Amino acid sequence: MHTVQLLGAILFGLALLHTFAAKSIEQLAHRHPRHAGLFHLLGEVEVVFGFWAIVLIISMAIVGGGESAIAYAESRQYTEPLFVFTVMVVAASRPVLAVVQGLLGGLARLLPLRTELALVWFGMALVPLSGSLITEPAAMTLAALMLAPLVFRDDMPERLKYAALGVLFVNVSIGGTLTAYAAPPVLMVATTWQWDSAFMAQHFGWRAALAVLFNATVITAILARHLRPHTNSDSDSAPVPLLVSAVHLAFLALVVVFSHHPVLFLGLFMLFLGFTIAYQRYQQPLIIKEGLLVGFFLAGLVVLGGMQQWWLQPIVESLAPTALFFSALGLTAITDNAALTYLGSLIQGISAQSQYMLVAGAVAGGGLTVIANAPNPAGAALLRHGFRDASIGAIGLLLGALAPTAVAVLAFLL
Repeated sequence: MHTVQLLGAILFGLALLHTFAAKSIEQLAHRHPRHAGLFHLLGEVEVVFGFWAIVLIISMAIVGGGESAIAYAESRQYTEPLFVFTVMVVAASRPVLAVVQGLLGGLARLLPLRTELALVWFGMALVPLSGSLITEPAAMTLAALMLAPLVFRDDMPERLKYAALGVLFVNVSIGGTLTAYAAPPVLMVATTWQWDSAFMAQHFGWRAALAVLFNATVITAILARHLRPHTNSDSDSAPVPLLVSAVHLAFLALVVVFSHHPVLFLGLFMLFLGFTIAYQRYQQPLIIKEGLLVGFFLAGLVVLGGMQQWWLQPIVESLAPTALFFSALGLTAITDNAALTYLGSLIQGISAQSQYMLVAGAVAGGGLTVIANAPNPAGAALLRHGFRDASIGAIGLLLGALAPTAVAVLAFLL
């Protein structure tokens, strides 16, 4: 068992290195066109953890036998990857986007600001905060699709795109903490520690809201002179009837309500696909490919992350509250923050202060890397085409997220 655990840690480390090297691998596709397909595949950030998870299962089969490898793979919980895939596809459907864009567009026109400026602020502030109601993956999907034509354009300076991406990832990570069911790292501990939505609003929510509003205002001001009006490419399509939009919103609401019951939300998803085919003239191509890639990434993270408990949990158990906050902040960058808080929920007799510090550090660091928070791969999949080489660099994201992360740290600690 020790050999398998060590093997899992090594492969997890290789997956992290692969994540940081993904943009460089993508660039190799242009230098070596003969093998461009392979380099494009290995350069997809969403493929990384799924690829190394497969390597892990094969290695476990060689070391301990096929039955033990299959047993381990089947012992993992894949509800989150399945839910993120489902909610991405439903939230990104044209009728849902039409409602959100129409609502926010109407609000933008009421403000004494340029419309595109107001829309960017809404996408960085209100939509991430709405993640506390519709869940963080749905908020990330809507925000990414809304901001893509405004901010993540070819003529926008690359450094500003990374700054905007960092703010978006951080704001979504902390914006879901106003309730007890929307942010994956909170969900992992809410039942065990008896945290309800009133508790979250009192101890986390108002702090997170202040940080989100501050981060959104600063990045919008920085982007202001580079923003320009965007013409809605959907304007020539058939208007979406109110009833069709209402049905799509109902599907989205039901998927969120049954987010912990894959049999139910996948059944709803099948009905949703049938409805989109029946009313195809009001649809646009569903983001099935992007959703599947994100699901594959998260499933790989579940498989690889399950082998890291033996070294992560002792670290979490041994630290004082303040040290635990900053350790969680750093560890979140290299492992999913939900996995980190789940390990904390297993600690017997953990103090209330340590509980707060663990979760606060985990959500504050949720924008530092693509793997830090479950919705991040969704945002990366939808926005990467706006970056050079259609790939998001890990270092660029880290640098872009440092300032908004520092704001979140201050909000949760002061």
